Amino acid sequence: MQATKPLAGIRVLELGAYISGPYAGSILASLGADVVKVEPPGGDAFRRGAGIKSPYFVQYNSGKRSLAVNLKDPEGIALVKSLLPSFDVLIENSRPGKTASLGLSSKECLAINPHLIYSAASGFGDGGPWRDRAAYDSMGQSMGGYYSIMNDDGHPRLTGTCVGDLITAITAAMGILAGLVGRGNDPARKGILTQTSLLEAMSTLTIDAMTQYHETGTAPTRESRHPQAQNFCLLTASGESITLHLSSSEKFWQSLARAMERPDLIRDPRFATYYDRMENYFDLLPIIEAEFLKHPAQEWEQRLIAQDVPFAPVLTMETLTNHPQTRWLDMYEEKYNGHVLVRTPWRFFGKRAPRSVHVPEVGEHSREVALEVLPAHRVEELVARGVLIQHADAHSEARA
Repeated sequence: MQATKPLAGIRVLELGAYISGPYAGSILASLGADVVKVEPPGGDAFRRGAGIKSPYFVQYNSGKRSLAVNLKDPEGIALVKSLLPSFDVLIENSRPGKTASLGLSSKECLAINPHLIYSAASGFGDGGPWRDRAAYDSMGQSMGGYYSIMNDDGHPRLTGTCVGDLITAITAAMGILAGLVGRGNDPARKGILTQTSLLEAMSTLTIDAMTQYHETGTAPTRESRHPQAQNFCLLTASGESITLHLSSSEKFWQSLARAMERPDLIRDPRFATYYDRMENYFDLLPIIEAEFLKHPAQEWEQRLIAQDVPFAPVLTMETLTNHPQTRWLDMYEEKYNGHVLVRTPWRFFGKRAPRSVHVPEVGEHSREVALEVLPAHRVEELVARGVLIQHADAHSEARA
């Protein structure tokens, strides 16, 4: 079990809400870290009034402990500060200046715990003209250029999932891991402030498109990379689709022509070399599309395997969940109250770290965590005053 939990012993205090901060914390929790989620008395807004029944809250917060504390009360801030010396990491994903206004800036927290890895993820960075703008996933995808490169020229559209929030979380987690390694290599074990933003994180997804823009001088759109990559997404006679990616290999192009029983295409001067096919991609596309409509997907898969052509079926979330390859990779946790938990995308010595299926109620662990630094009578005083919320009290507060 230890091999799949490389962060065992690392403690994380998460002041995160919605997706980017909590998903970063979830990644660390899946790798073995003890993650304490600091929530307001009513809980993370991403619970959406459904508590532990919200499927999105479950996905990004299972395996954590919940400390519900009123950070508008100085004693609530004092409690969080008293916890800092026993934690390795603090995660926050609020607007720039918010944690500072609470007295929990990186400077203040690192003064309390000089060994702390302080991770801050904002929308557009902590300076510049966009510093104080509201930032949600779609803002990052839009401003980061993702909508333009994923759609046709002049026809930007929304994408089908929260790519911006998710890549921000992954980027933040990478910064935290780098900080932990750096601290481990430092004899003084000095802490680190690691910062990223939704806009910066999007650059990790658009780096190839940016390279293409500087190469060609033309802003890439949905189809602009296809001639270079020699890829195709093709509907078959059975209504299923298959994706091909030939790249620059002559072998794969000739293998595809044989799979289609079209050796004449190999001799066609328009498609003789990679550069010919790149230049005439949009002449080749309708020819291949017409061929793939002649046979069902199962037959095409057999043909393509026989000729060693790189391909993949176009899967939905439903078919991906049940695909034998994802099953072999052990990518999903067994269903928890009807929810499927996605495991982290790493295996250690061949085994994937399991996800904890426990999802915390609001403030479920408030007493437990507070007792680490305060005497019992003081904890009960804070509970009685509503500074510290235990989950049963949180429900009554929500009704009040």
